[in-house]
Amino acid sequence: MPRWGQEVPIFQRIDHYFGVRAAGSTLRREVGGGLTTFLAMAYILFVQPAMLGATGMDPGAVLTATCLSAALATLIMGLWARYPVALAPGMGLNAFFAFTVCGTMGIPWQQALGLVLCSGVLFLFLGLFRLRDRIVAVLPEDLQHAIAAGIGIFIAFIGFKEAGLLVPDANTFLTVGDLSARWQPVTTAVAGLVVAAALMARKVPGAILVGIGVSLVVALLVGATRWTGLVSAPPSIAPTALQLDLTAVFTPTNLGLVLLFLYTDLFDTVGTLLGVGTQAGLIKDGRLERGDRAFLADAVGTTVGALLGTSTVTSYIESTAGVEVGARTGLASVVTGVLFLAALFFYPLAEMVGGAVAIQTTIMTSSGPVSHELFIHPITAPALILVGAMMARSLSRIHWTGPQAAIPCFLVVIGIPLTFSIAHGISFGIMAWAAIAFLSGRTRSISWGMYALAGLLAVGWMRALLG
Repeated sequence: MPRWGQEVPIFQRIDHYFGVRAAGSTLRREVGGGLTTFLAMAYILFVQPAMLGATGMDPGAVLTATCLSAALATLIMGLWARYPVALAPGMGLNAFFAFTVCGTMGIPWQQALGLVLCSGVLFLFLGLFRLRDRIVAVLPEDLQHAIAAGIGIFIAFIGFKEAGLLVPDANTFLTVGDLSARWQPVTTAVAGLVVAAALMARKVPGAILVGIGVSLVVALLVGATRWTGLVSAPPSIAPTALQLDLTAVFTPTNLGLVLLFLYTDLFDTVGTLLGVGTQAGLIKDGRLERGDRAFLADAVGTTVGALLGTSTVTSYIESTAGVEVGARTGLASVVTGVLFLAALFFYPLAEMVGGAVAIQTTIMTSSGPVSHELFIHPITAPALILVGAMMARSLSRIHWTGPQAAIPCFLVVIGIPLTFSIAHGISFGIMAWAAIAFLSGRTRSISWGMYALAGLLAVGWMRALLG
């Protein structure tokens, strides 16, 4: 009997197409790497329906759109770019979609999907005409790191709220309050958080997914959720597919949001591809060969995802988990993409994990105590907190010693969670950076594009101040 991966003709063809042996890998390592990457990022299957469900979107349709767009983008990355990088709706970008665009700004989810579609089309345009490097260069590198860290803190902040650890307070905005009144969801979230954090410290692949599993078990034991099953036919995508609204895209505010979606996705993708490429030894002479194909995979995923009904699709840094166990080629991404398609049949599990829990809180006001009902998601909360913690590592890359970088970066990092708006926090940093450079006589230290962007943001804030 022929040995697996060596003498069977189909395996030889696979080996030749992906260049498995040329990359110093084996078919077994590639399959194992693809599985590991999927386990490391599968938490998005539970987080995404819960997060976008808060905007009024149908959670089942969101799961289907998430699986399909992630599978398509990852398969393109594997089959065309031939890199071991997986894609799915991005953390941070989904928070921006749900809590800033739809939540704080009150934009309907249909219009928000239209904004995502436009950002995806622009991403395609940048990839086809190779303009992405010029766009990335507009924002100083320190500010890019601050944006990543600020979004991470924002996501963790949301995670603490979803865990029930923080509740509204009339005087301090948020407080811990009486935990005994909501011990079930808090116990659920903390159990998964502790286990996942410990496994991450031991570098166990899929640690966050295991943490979600622990939270699910605890939730079932304490009555924070109920068993609804594991497998079913995929949910209908009809409630979200092609439901996007493009009528309000061409307004100053919404065009700005399109650019924010685009910028954040662009920085995510650049950082992830460089990180994974460096770890896998794919960077040659300072550049990533077939990098344009990788960017187009991201852009196609975002465009198709918006049409189907999910937020921006981007490359996942969790792909490094697969590289760590030996993945070096696109075959690993093909395996991950196929697993995303298989996940379509596990909606009952996703519904159970992402289900909301109602808690009662009492807010003290000047007129006395007011009872308030909140809906939280304690099973997925550990994923938000831990992903936020990992994103906050970007703080170490900021040059804090000089005020030119320190002040704007601080405004971004603190502005995003305190205003509960990624857009507001980023605008604080951009305007501050341009103002400090101009007023300190260092006008040539930043590009004209930075000044133009700061000017547009300043005009928008003046319009808001003057009503």
